[in-house]
Amino acid sequence: MERTRKNGVLERGAAADVWRNTLYHIASLYGRLVYLSALRDPNTGRYEHHGLALLFGENESNKTLRKTHTEVFNDWLNYSLEQQCADVELYLAELPGARKTTLETWARLTPYRNLVPSSVREVERSLFFAEIEAILQLLRNEAGVSFRDPDA
Repeated sequence: MERTRKNGVLERGAAADVWRNTLYHIASLYGRLVYLSALRDPNTGRYEHHGLALLFGENESNKTLRKTHTEVFNDWLNYSLEQQCADVELYLAELPGARKTTLETWARLTPYRNLVPSSVREVERSLFFAEIEAILQLLRNEAGVSFRDPDA
């Protein structure tokens, strides 16, 4: 997916670079959220990408990745629940290892809670969690994963 400006000129900025060299190759939106959130330093909230920073500078790299993360997150929220479920299925199909093990681990560690950009509103954050938890419950049921709440 090459991005072009209105006049047809190929964009050569940081966002175009991220899409052209990385995000375009990640098949699922969920996978893109995983990738982008992994670039965010949990201590500072800054996005770090060595190659992008070398080309465009640290500040531009951080700004671009933050904006792109929010855009991908909003794209996810605009998917129907059915599309989201299919997207998570696609992501899971590309992972190595047993699907059941992955779903058991996700139930325990809830890694999806780190996928939300810091810039989104609480209502969007809550919607994301509700939707992804419903999808994961469905997938765990299909896979025969039983998860007992250790606090119960």
